[in-house]
Amino acid sequence: MSQLELRFSPSTEQDAGAFRLIELPPELCQLIDAAVETKPSRPILSIKGHPTEDAVVCTADKTYTLRSVVLSNTVLVVTPSRTDPDGTVHVRDQLHEVLEVVPSVPRLHKLAVLLRGMEYDEGDEDRRASLPRYSYEQAREEIQASEAQLNVGLRERRILVLDGYLRPIAPAHLNTILELFLNYLVSLSLSHDAAPVDDLVSALADDHDVPREVSSQVMSWFGQVGEGTWKMDVKAVVAEIGLGILRHHKHEPILETEFMTKWKNAVGDAFESAVSLQLLSGNYLRNPSDISGATLSYLAASTLPTDPAACFAELFLTRPRWKSDEIEPFLSDVAVNSKERDRLLLKYARAMTTPEGTWYTARVGYSN
Repeated sequence: MSQLELRFSPSTEQDAGAFRLIELPPELCQLIDAAVETKPSRPILSIKGHPTEDAVVCTADKTYTLRSVVLSNTVLVVTPSRTDPDGTVHVRDQLHEVLEVVPSVPRLHKLAVLLRGMEYDEGDEDRRASLPRYSYEQAREEIQASEAQLNVGLRERRILVLDGYLRPIAPAHLNTILELFLNYLVSLSLSHDAAPVDDLVSALADDHDVPREVSSQVMSWFGQVGEGTWKMDVKAVVAEIGLGILRHHKHEPILETEFMTKWKNAVGDAFESAVSLQLLSGNYLRNPSDISGATLSYLAASTLPTDPAACFAELFLTRPRWKSDEIEPFLSDVAVNSKERDRLLLKYARAMTTPEGTWYTARVGYSN
């Protein structure tokens, strides 16, 4: 076995704290190995985060959290000496921690704050130049999410990209556009599986002054657009219209039967068969009642805190006991997968098994 002479580098003091040890998961190692071979024109990894935020690592389609783990033994960073005889290495730094890279949910919650006051509504064309602006490129650089996850987040949050700038569409205006789409599909006898894009876009532009770029993006959110036709995602459109009705009942619950009737009337006879409360999972609370019937109130998972402790605190302040199938949809923005969700439930909630199923209560007491 060869022997090495170990010496402290003359630059040890300057190098102290300059090195970090990062443990990469296998998928990132494979990504880096592939990049060494292919030499892509764009960086395959980027570290994102404001100085006040915990940093994340992003690939083209995933986000990872950097987590510090203290080492029980000190690790020395050494490099071959350039001045001393062969076999001599210099100690450059001493490390007492390793940074783990673990999968994380994308951190898109800042979009709501950054885009406040930039909402797109009916008749807003004249106001576009005077509104504050936040561009797609700014979001791509600053939001702690991969580009693919950012695009999914913009679609799920119903955020338009107009002239390169982000504009959340007003929920009421979005519902109006979707209901117009359904009406035109019926009145023009068009198939929702292959509706001519130009016919629908032109109808909304000519009859209702909906800009073509707006209606085209809305189409892409709710189905597949290709070769001049739109294959509408019926369940997605029906669900969004249902949410538009339910949003008015955040503080004043509505009878479930009354809500279902309003929902079916809004989508029309041709699409009422697609109406199902399951489509709104993670957006409502159901309150059983023996007198007048069950009621529904609006509560969206997307409005809950992204910090797990704060999220569970708000959920248990809203309701002290949750069935497992009721609470799980509200954890989609804090848990990257079902394994992580189960770990969080074990940490922040107590499980009770009853003849009705599994119930969860808070591990700590909360009060309004």
